[in-house]
Amino acid sequence: MTATARPVERLRARVGDALFTRIAGPGGYEARERIHNTPGPRWFPRGSAIRRVQGDASNFVGGLRSLLLQSLHPLAMAGVAGHSGYRGDPWGRLARTSTFLAYTTYGTSDHAQEMIDRVRAIHERIRGTTEDGQEYRASDPHLLLWVHVAEADSFLAAYKRYGDRPLEPGQADEYVAQSGRVAEALGALNVPTTEAELAACLESYRPELQVTPAALDTTHFLLHEPPLPWAVRGPYGLIAAGAVALLPTWARDSLNINTRTNRIIGGTCGALATTGVRWGLGSAEPAKGR
Repeated sequence: MTATARPVERLRARVGDALFTRIAGPGGYEARERIHNTPGPRWFPRGSAIRRVQGDASNFVGGLRSLLLQSLHPLAMAGVAGHSGYRGDPWGRLARTSTFLAYTTYGTSDHAQEMIDRVRAIHERIRGTTEDGQEYRASDPHLLLWVHVAEADSFLAAYKRYGDRPLEPGQADEYVAQSGRVAEALGALNVPTTEAELAACLESYRPELQVTPAALDTTHFLLHEPPLPWAVRGPYGLIAAGAVALLPTWARDSLNINTRTNRIIGGTCGALATTGVRWGLGSAEPAKGR
């Protein structure tokens, strides 16, 4: 390695460490060791579509898109606003979500089931009533399905737009079916198994979606008040622009974020952000032969 390359590699290592610890939390490295190095059967084999999609840097954009999209369901949003602490502890919530995805995607079957059981127990305790009198339960299969389809559609859309290499024929359907296995384990019913079914399921929820004050507050928080130092808000803004650009037009219109500027440069911003994240973190599922 040349003397010039060493500072670049040190910078890359620092960037990667900062990104990883922010996402995975203070115990992230220990969890990664347990997830990847514990012997035993996995739900999804190496090289499967879910490992490729959810191990790619495009997940940063896809994850933010899914939060924006999920906010449009008033009952799901009521549960998030009332119980998740997304304003008081946003990084803790992110770490818990990323840990769940890592265990169910890459961990042993036993570890994946342990995580499913833990989350189901938490869901059983999350329930309440909206301001207009509607009851909600986080364990409601219909709400679980909404959260799943919004997430799966977002991760897949982000990968297809910003992923490091194109999906092979049939892998989009494979991803939908594999991610659906996790949703079913959590209690969702009638889970889509193909990309076409995923699109149809997402469309079927549109009559239930509303722009509530909580949805607008969440959108403002995610796009304009991220809990980040000012020095890194610029890179985060690229991720946010890419996420907004990937939303369906009707969702951008509903949340009042369908700006001309974003329509012109949002896709480019997302590509730049994903490239930067990939440079720092690499991929959780490298290509064969690399």
